[in-house]
Formats: sequence, structure tokens, C-alpha cells
Amino acid sequence: MSSGIVLVDKPGGMTSHDVVARTRRLAGTRKVGHAGTLDPMATGLLILGLNSATRLLTYVVGLDKEYTATIVLGADTTTDDAEGETLTVASPAAISAVTEAAIAAGITALSGDILQVPSSVSAIKVNGERAYARVRAGETVELKSRPVTISAFEVLETRRGEDRIELDVRVECSTGTYIRALARDLGAGLGVGGHLSALRRTRIGPFMVGDAASLEDLAPAQQLIASASAAAMLFPTVTLDAQRAVDLGHGKRIGLEGFPETSGPIAALAPGGRLIGLVSAGSTTARCIVNFPTDAAAEDSPEGPAQS
Repeated sequence: MSSGIVLVDKPGGMTSHDVVARTRRLAGTRKVGHAGTLDPMATGLLILGLNSATRLLTYVVGLDKEYTATIVLGADTTTDDAEGETLTVASPAAISAVTEAAIAAGITALSGDILQVPSSVSAIKVNGERAYARVRAGETVELKSRPVTISAFEVLETRRGEDRIELDVRVECSTGTYIRALARDLGAGLGVGGHLSALRRTRIGPFMVGDAASLEDLAPAQQLIASASAAAMLFPTVTLDAQRAVDLGHGKRIGLEGFPETSGPIAALAPGGRLIGLVSAGSTTARCIVNFPTDAAAEDSPEGPAQS
């Protein structure tokens, strides 16, 4: 099986690891990892790396993301989503008092550069253990706020009932943002509580869920995006001559002829188009920061850090 990435539209009710396990069986390789966990309740785009392309996933994880979601105003839960136990329920009078203007103001307050306290049932580690594991063990976990950027937060549709208001929303955000926490904080700010009832990831960086395969139609060999093509969607590229390609593959520094001017990583390609590595350009030479061995060599290499 060649190296590359596969876009999967994860169904609800499955963990991200379930999707990885199925892909390993279909692709016939253990070297499969994913970029960015989706909760079992969530659906949408999951990016998988196969073989040496798992080394690209570190860079995919940090990309901005887009989601569509349904926020329920009128109750908060232990998990900030519909799978948790209900903590408080707002009265019908409190629900009816929530105006469209108040909702809009609450969304504005949660837009732009904000400090967000992640959900206590997140996968963030606290003293070496996942926060959600501590919560399930009966502990009270208080996580520190962290800076995130909400570049878009818009209401697509509003449905009002006697005991709740449901908002279908679209969110574009930086990595590390918890949409459940946005639902929680919007409800708290309006004084009625809030939680998430549906979540779908529609984009990660340049990768769209519309280009992803359903799990039923997943055939990794046919849907594989080659490592070089994936890298070209993420970074500027340079095609090296044969000698510099060999030198870079052997870990040597190479000259900068033909290199684009950029401060970030550059994807270096062999004359035939194969991805050799990601390089960092200095003032006179470039060095490899991540190498991508041929698939034959990758078979004998240890699994990368992005494995699931």
C-alpha cells in the first residue's frame, strides 16, 4: 500500500480509532493515524495518514477547522453535549425572555480572539491522565482557559419551543477550539444553560468533507491522495534536481536554487514528483526537518508520532 492521506466522512456512533482500525484492515497496513479526534457523537471529516504520510499529520492537526452544529439553549449537561446528564433546566419564562438580539450579542462575545475553558470531559491531560477519565472516575476537573480564535460564528436557523431554543450554527475556528464549550458558554451567558446536540466537521484547512469517502464506500487504495499531492496543498513546493534529491535523502544540506521565498516549511520533491521531505531554508542552504522514505523503506521504519 502506497503512502498518502485518505479523507473519510465519519458516521455518528463510532470513535475515530474505530475508523483507523477499519482502514488498517482495508489498507493492509498498521501504519495508519488520524489528524484530530472526533467524538463518537460527531460526524464529518477525518483525515487519515497511511505509512510514511503519517508524518504529515502533525501539520494537519494545527490547521483551522469548520463545523456545523446544533446548540440547545435551555439546559446544561455534565459533558456539555446531549450525551451527558442534565444539570439544570431553564423555565419556560426564562426561555421566552431570550431575544434574538441577546443571542446575537452572546455570539459576538464568543467571536474573535477569546479565552476558552475546554470541556471537562475533553482529552486534555491533567497530571498525566485524560480529563475525561478523571471526570468519569468521579473527580471534579477544572481546566485552565486557553486562547482560541473564532473567525466565524453564525446562526443558520433558529427553532423555538416552550422548553428550548435550538440554533443550527456554522463555526470556523482555530485548532484546539471546543464547540461544546461554545454551546455551554453561550447558554451560560444568556442565563438559561446550553449544550451541543449535533456536531459535524466540514473542513480542515484546505480539505473538505465533500471530497471524503463514506465509511461504507471506503477503499483506501482508490481514494488515496499521494503524499506529494497532499504536501502541495499544505506547503510551497520545490522540485529538486537528481543530485540534490539524493543529497537531501541522505540528510545533507542542499543549495537554495529554485526555492520559493517563505519562512515556513517547503515540500521538496524528486524529479519524478515523489515527496522527499519537508525542508527549512536558511540564508544559503536548506535542511530536512521531516523526511519521507520510499514505501519500501517505510515498511521497515518505526511508526511515527501521529499514529493512533
